[in-house]
Amino acid sequence: MRLVLASNNPGKLAELQSLFAPLGLALVAQRSLDIGEAEEPHATFVENALAKARHAARAVNGAAIADDSGLVVDALGGAPGVVSAHFASIELTSIDREQHRRTQDAANNALLLERLRGRHDRSARFVSTLVALRRADDPEPLVATGRWEATIAEAPRGDRGFGYDPLVFIDALGKTVAELDTAAKNAVSHRALAARQMLALMREVWRLGPVASSGSG
Repeated sequence: MRLVLASNNPGKLAELQSLFAPLGLALVAQRSLDIGEAEEPHATFVENALAKARHAARAVNGAAIADDSGLVVDALGGAPGVVSAHFASIELTSIDREQHRRTQDAANNALLLERLRGRHDRSARFVSTLVALRRADDPEPLVATGRWEATIAEAPRGDRGFGYDPLVFIDALGKTVAELDTAAKNAVSHRALAARQMLALMREVWRLGPVASSGSG
């Protein structure tokens, strides 16, 4: 069964490919099929993930999965939320996509610290919502959400990861996300939690199971 990932993030593709391989799913990125990105006009992660999954499923007339994720800060009423990637307004500073991402990340982090200056409540969480559809008009979308509880640090720490990772302090680990190695982050992150839930749902609802052995006995 082919499952289109409604994302152009290579890291997300590799992570989900590895997780879903035992189910016999061939996960392919929408970019490789010349599918453009969907609009994300909604106020919630689940609505945006559903919109992206439907867009990809309609384009291929088949199954698709999408993720919408971000940082939720209690003292800011849930902001930056669904606009986490573009919390701070900046002009395009470079035609180099990676350089622009780093500039955007720095601006987002600076704005977050500014908005939280003087506040005692710095509780927050990373949230990831995955939505999978067998087809665009599937009446029973699979929905899985992972939440990674944290506190916003008063200054950046660590040089790994991206986005808000240097400011997101995981109390249970005593480190910011940017201080974790990739393996440790991927084992316990919000996306890992959502992906494991989705794996269980696909086994239960879609009746997918381990790939049959080709050997003879």
